[in-house]
Amino acid sequence: MKQHFYYPSQDGKTKIHAIEWIPEGSISAILQISHGMVEYIERYDEFARFLNEQGYYVVGHDHLGHGKSIRSNEDWGYFHEEKGNEYVIGDIHRLRQITQEKYPDIPYFLLGHSMGSFLARQYLTLHGNGLSGAIIMGTGNQPLFLIKSGKILCRLIAFFRGWRYRSHFINNMAFGGYNKKFSPARTPMDWLSLNPENVDKYLSEDCCTFIFTVNGYYHMFRGMEHLAKKQNFNRIPKNLPVFFVAGQDDPVGDFGKGVASVCQKYKDGGIKDVSLKLYKDDRHEILNETDRETVYEDIYQWLETKRISCTQ
Repeated sequence: MKQHFYYPSQDGKTKIHAIEWIPEGSISAILQISHGMVEYIERYDEFARFLNEQGYYVVGHDHLGHGKSIRSNEDWGYFHEEKGNEYVIGDIHRLRQITQEKYPDIPYFLLGHSMGSFLARQYLTLHGNGLSGAIIMGTGNQPLFLIKSGKILCRLIAFFRGWRYRSHFINNMAFGGYNKKFSPARTPMDWLSLNPENVDKYLSEDCCTFIFTVNGYYHMFRGMEHLAKKQNFNRIPKNLPVFFVAGQDDPVGDFGKGVASVCQKYKDGGIKDVSLKLYKDDRHEILNETDRETVYEDIYQWLETKRISCTQ
């Protein structure tokens, strides 16, 4: 059963749109999803229904500035001028609190995809205690100097054009190179998926085709900067199981190399249970590729293994 609901954002103004997928019968575990940039939580419906069939409760929300978590379409790609990153992380945590109040003492997992993977990684440094495991999907490893340069550029543009300005220049810097490997490209978003039906559906939706505001980029870079600081990384619980998954042809993860680098960083940092799975030929959205049923099953098997181990 799928139910929509709303809860107050940490910004004090916006109502956050969320969906819960409730399985029939008893709930064996909970998975909270943190979606990616310029998309929305209902795109995970097929995956959530699959997990429902296995007895998993799935919940997720539209981040600030995404989907239905807006006051008007002008809010798409905008977080908050001063505390955008903090509020986005706060909304993730508030949904976890709401869910655990309804369903206490059940193994609780977090999955983050793309931008949501960076947010999930940041979340682990702040609120990782009590989680049964985390799945980091479609992530990358951006150098700190590029992140800081991006922040400076956002501030400079915002000074002249305002924080709600949508910069094609920054957008091209962020995504312009992703299609290079797939030339000649059929669409500007071929890097998203090997599955053309998924690409076409994505491009047909208004809430998947807007350009991020300068504010949105700035606070996304702030979150990435948080991840780059060793003192923050060291706060991740050492006994937390972490599963990295990505497409072998995903440019966000530098075609597997960036994902492997982040995975190794977790191992070197003393995280005891870290694993990595790359899917041959898959691109960025592995949950929507033609081999997605294999991806679903692999994720479920990992969840089950960790669920069983934490309940014994």
